[in-house]
Amino acid sequence: MFLEKMLQSQGFGARKHCQQLIKNGAVSINGVVVDNPKEKLKLDDLEFEVYQEKYTYREKVYIALNKPKGYECSHQATHHFSVFDLFDDILMNRGIQCVGRLDQDTTGLLLLTDDGQFLQALTHPKKHVPKVYKMLTADEITDEQVQQLEAGVELRNETGIFAATDVTRLSSNELQMTVHQGVYHQVKRMIAAVGNKVESLHRQQIGQFDLGDIAEGEWIYLTEEQIQLAKQRDE
Repeated sequence: MFLEKMLQSQGFGARKHCQQLIKNGAVSINGVVVDNPKEKLKLDDLEFEVYQEKYTYREKVYIALNKPKGYECSHQATHHFSVFDLFDDILMNRGIQCVGRLDQDTTGLLLLTDDGQFLQALTHPKKHVPKVYKMLTADEITDEQVQQLEAGVELRNETGIFAATDVTRLSSNELQMTVHQGVYHQVKRMIAAVGNKVESLHRQQIGQFDLGDIAEGEWIYLTEEQIQLAKQRDE
């Protein structure tokens, strides 16, 4: 791949802008400035610098964000910040999208990517990728409510029964559970259907990939192993 095309694919702007970066001596590979836009590159394990900032070539990007409260999963946020405000222009130029959505008041694991196939693999209703949530409820969680969640509840304007697995009381009004669908406000509606109310909601895991120690508002690039974990169903 030509150097100019590689830079464009990585989000550094239009072809003419990338050409200018190169001609200005802003781009180096292995510590050597390359000023030829048509320089041919091998992409395997390619690392490069633009204005002395280090980058790794990525054919596609896969990102795990610990979403803070008060951020919308929208490019055109209306009442709150946008999660895309947390990323630089280079990533935004790649066209990253949220893999599913979290409400503005929900925190925790949010994946983003520019890989349409990966997005489809995790969001298509037939895939049933499990998602683990932790929540605080307004009232004490009863044995009956746990049983109802495991047996399944009906949700207004939705078809079928919605059941949770691995429903665990962490304290009198703190609950963890796994859901396999992804309908609008599903967890909040399921808790309401059993006679309680979600006061705060946090997503901890998608597939077999756990949020781990990613700090609130911070993000990481997923490794190939982590990408596969995120796509895994229950074992």
